[in-house]
Amino acid sequence: MTLEYERLRMPDLILFRPKIFQDERGYFFEKYRRSEYGGLNVPDFVQDNCSLSKRGVIRGLHYQLPPFAQGKLVSVVKGRIWDVAVDIREHSKTLGKWLGVELSEENNHLLYIPAGFAHGFSVLSDEARVIYKCTNEYSKEHERGIRFDDPRLNIDWKIANPVLSLKDREWPTL
Repeated sequence: MTLEYERLRMPDLILFRPKIFQDERGYFFEKYRRSEYGGLNVPDFVQDNCSLSKRGVIRGLHYQLPPFAQGKLVSVVKGRIWDVAVDIREHSKTLGKWLGVELSEENNHLLYIPAGFAHGFSVLSDEARVIYKCTNEYSKEHERGIRFDDPRLNIDWKIANPVLSLKDREWPTL
């Protein structure tokens, strides 16, 4: 696997661009190979999640407390999303800052978000199927969130009139 990657302007966020092999049949690429990701200090993954969402949906901002904090490797197999990571690490120089990237079935990019970041995304296409690998299992007792419209964060979700779950509407601000 030849894996191109870029360390983003926020520490520890990595955007991966897998090499895609195309021919008359379509395309093929390796989405994940442990030996290549491990060399970049990306921990092993223990859980895979998949969501299907409609245009205008925002999922997030979610995170888990230690010892169940999760790193995530996010990818899109159908549609387009605006994927957002918010640094919530106590002693970080970028605490309270956010970064967004577009992930889509066209670009096949993957975003690694380490533990210590809240994560969310908005759906830019008619629907989006998102798959993300997690470095820790889900724990309801350790689940936390931040309001999507926290004025301190001022996140541009790239959509109007968002659709959210009741839980995501009720998270506290940072």
